[in-house]
Amino acid sequence: MSVAFTKEGDSEAFAADLPDRPISTHPNLVTADGLAEIERALADARAAYAAAQSAGGAADGDRTAMARATRDLRYWSARRATAQLMERDPAKSVVQFGDRVTFEREDGRVQTFRIVGEDQADPAMGTISYIAPIARALLGKAVGEVSAAPGGEIEITAIE
Repeated sequence: MSVAFTKEGDSEAFAADLPDRPISTHPNLVTADGLAEIERALADARAAYAAAQSAGGAADGDRTAMARATRDLRYWSARRATAQLMERDPAKSVVQFGDRVTFEREDGRVQTFRIVGEDQADPAMGTISYIAPIARALLGKAVGEVSAAPGGEIEITAIE
């Protein structure tokens, strides 16, 4: 189709109808660091929303920026409202939410991950969500215990 038959605003109108970010059905467990990250993201979303409004809002300004800011504000507001701060029980010597766990796989690889909430999880940075299969295999286990995990058995070698 020729460009002459398209409206210049079509792409912006499409972007203005952004779908909401999906919100997990799992409990929103967070570490203290995770809660701080949610609060920073919420503050950033509020600032982006205010900037989009001052630029003219959906009527005259950049509808895409307003749509993104509104979507992010809804998401981070919901995540903050449902956040459940989890603190480690020092009386327990098993893997808990928020712990950094080192384990050895059957093939000899040694890995370390911190078990955190969904919004904080980033495996490349050494954090995994508590709902991840490997985290579920680790939770409640002690140093020296072997657990079935995706890809074979793992043995916990350290808990921090």
